[in-house]
Order: sequence, then structure tokens, then C-alpha cells
Amino acid sequence: MTKVLIVDDEASIRITLSEFLIREGYDTDTAADVMEAFDRIANKAYDVIVTDIVMPKISGIELLANIRKKSEKTQVIIMTGEPTVDTAIQAVQSGASDYLSKPINKQNLLKAVGHAGHIKSLQDEKLALEKENQRYQKNLEVQVNERTEALRGAMQSIVYLLSSVVETRDPYTAGHQRRVGNLAAAIATKMKLDTRTADYLRVIGYIHDIGKIVIPTEILAKPGKLSRLEMEMIHTHSLRGYEMLEKVDLPAIIEDTILAHHERCDGSGYPNGLVAEEISGEAHILIVADVVEAMMSHRPYRPMLGLEAALSEIQQNAGRLYQSEVVNACVSLFRLDHYEIDDTEHEISFPF
Repeated sequence: MTKVLIVDDEASIRITLSEFLIREGYDTDTAADVMEAFDRIANKAYDVIVTDIVMPKISGIELLANIRKKSEKTQVIIMTGEPTVDTAIQAVQSGASDYLSKPINKQNLLKAVGHAGHIKSLQDEKLALEKENQRYQKNLEVQVNERTEALRGAMQSIVYLLSSVVETRDPYTAGHQRRVGNLAAAIATKMKLDTRTADYLRVIGYIHDIGKIVIPTEILAKPGKLSRLEMEMIHTHSLRGYEMLEKVDLPAIIEDTILAHHERCDGSGYPNGLVAEEISGEAHILIVADVVEAMMSHRPYRPMLGLEAALSEIQQNAGRLYQSEVVNACVSLFRLDHYEIDDTEHEISFPF
């Protein structure tokens, strides 16, 4: 039911107008002046206020201005016994929704109040829909965040599982993937690349040797020099890893970088003999991280070579085998930042 307040200092007008409205089913109150109107408005939310302009002490225009400070939705109909163009303009500029001239015609009053009440009802419905939409969006956001976190957790578990499977088959390189992933992320950060790229590199590093699952264990763990055929089998692991992950719904950057992590700038790498400009920025970083960590670690076919040998290798071959910008960042990371190989299994932030 539309709630209406009649404000006029003439009792006869208040009584007559309120009677018109009550008979039409409106919830109607009256006020003899603006101060009484303020009291009523403070205790009840009116949809429509019909007010005279000229009243003792405080005018209807001042009442309108006060209402507009608090609400843009309350409909205010101005009525006056001295209608002029200036008065109408003043009323509209102050925010009146309609304007009636005295003496008030019943039909004009009912039409004006009915129209104002309808507008207020539409505004209330719009506000209710907006609030409902906000609640829906908030709930939807919560659900999306919950499902995204659940997916991140599942993906993290899968990455850890894949990494551990490789280490089970190749125990001599246990932790290699983890250390490479952490170093690659650190190099990316040193190069001031965005967090998304660093996150991707950590994920990629943790599983970059996944293709070794198809390599016989006796070859992976064989001490001493490998035969040409055995080396050829080892060289298939980046392609095998790519083929495995290509069938999984993962961002292409993951399998593409794994495929290229043994390429070299001069085209001497494998499996595709790519040259510098054909190798992605992520792959260039992973290549350097993989070489440095491998040389710093023990292998069945050779002893640990150490940090100095690793840094010397990438510096001597910067621009030929390895991208110079990545080499400079890696060397600076160890020399200036005193980076130490990180074997921690970091929580993985998937940059979906």
C-alpha cells in the first residue's frame, strides 16, 4: 500500500485531500506544518509527500530540499494557491516530481499521487533487484573462489604426484625438478617478469622431466658414459613429456616449454633444433635453470661439478647456447643476491 503524507497549514485542505486518498486505499497521514512533517518522516517511510509551498516559518520548498538530501526516491508533489511559471520552475529544480495548483481537483490529485506512487514502486523494485543481484554476485563469487581453490589444490596434488613419480624412477636426480622450478621462478623474478610468468615456470620446472617415465630405469640410473643409443633414448624425454601433457587440459605454455627445455640458441639442441628466436622466453629461462642445477648436482655418470663450473658454462656460452639476458640474471642472482639452490616444495599458485 502506498504511504502518503499531506502537509498543509489549512486544516480543511488536509482533511479533504486525505479523505480523497483514504477512500482510494492509500495509507494517508497529515501534518499541519513542516516541523510536524519532519517528525512524521522520522518515524515512517513515506512513498509520496504532497506539500503546500507557502506555510508558516518553513516553506514546502525547504521541506523538499531536506527530503532530497536524504532520499532521491521519495516522490514529492508541490501544491500552491499562487501558481506561476517561476514557482513551477523552482519546484522542479528543487526535485519535485509533480506540481498541482489550488484549488485541488480530486481527479488531478489522484492522478498525480497514483503516478508518483507507481514511480516509487518501480524504484523500490529496481533497488530490490539490484540488492538481490549484489547478493547473487557475492554468493557466485564465493562459489567460484571456493571451486577455484579446490581446483588449485587438486592441480597442485597432481603436479607433486607427477614429480614424485619421476623421482621414483630416477632416484639419482631426486629433487632436481623441484630445484629447477624454484630457480627458474627466481630468475624470472630477477628479470622483473610478472608473477604469472614466475608461477608458470615453477609449475613447469616441477614436472619438466615427466617424459623420463618412459625411459628404462637401468638407463636413468646407469653409472658411467651412456651409449649413443642410450643417449638417443634419453633425448626423447622432452618430446614424450610434451605428448603426455598435450592430452591434458592445461595451458599450452606448460607443454610447449617442457618440449623446448633442451633446445639451444644456435640450433644444436633437441628435439627440434630450434634457434633463439624460435624458443619462448619461458623456455630460455628453464634451459638455463636446468643446466645450472644439473651441473651443481651429482649424476650417476659424473660427480657434482659445483656452482662455479655451472656459472662458467652459461657465461662462456651466453648468446650461443643460452640467451644472454637470462644468463646475466642468473649470474647476478647467485653473485649479487647470494641465491642458494632451493629444494623446498613450494605451494604452487596456478595462474589460470
